[in-house]
Amino acid sequence: MLPAVPSAESSVVPSVLFVCVHNAGRSQMAAAFLSHLGRGRIEVRSAGSAPADTVNPAVVESMHEVGIDISAETPKTLTAGTVQASDVVITMGCGDACPVFPGKKYLDWQLDDPAGQGVDAVRPIREEIERRVRGLVLELLPGS
Repeated sequence: MLPAVPSAESSVVPSVLFVCVHNAGRSQMAAAFLSHLGRGRIEVRSAGSAPADTVNPAVVESMHEVGIDISAETPKTLTAGTVQASDVVITMGCGDACPVFPGKKYLDWQLDDPAGQGVDAVRPIREEIERRVRGLVLELLPGS
């Protein structure tokens, strides 16, 4: 069970951090879907291994296919403070690289790496991420 959703009178929104140390594109895809589907009612961040991480062009193209532009996004560097500031932390196959704090909600989304190069290889990952994010939205924002 995820943290309680704030009431309509509350100005606090749930905060979700996606972490993918070895493949920044996955965390950026997940963050972009959640931002898009949450429509500003969820605070979303992504973190990678370094601020210079960029998204694979095939990931950018794959997201364009579903109407989401992530070409200008870069993940933040993963820090203890970033994790501490989030209500829900979702690691994508790199849970051992993420600091753990008591009381935080952690999920580990094991995702396969693309079987090949290019947008055709990325589509199945994008579809799986979108499916999981849609479920997450329903948990964080019932009735959405």
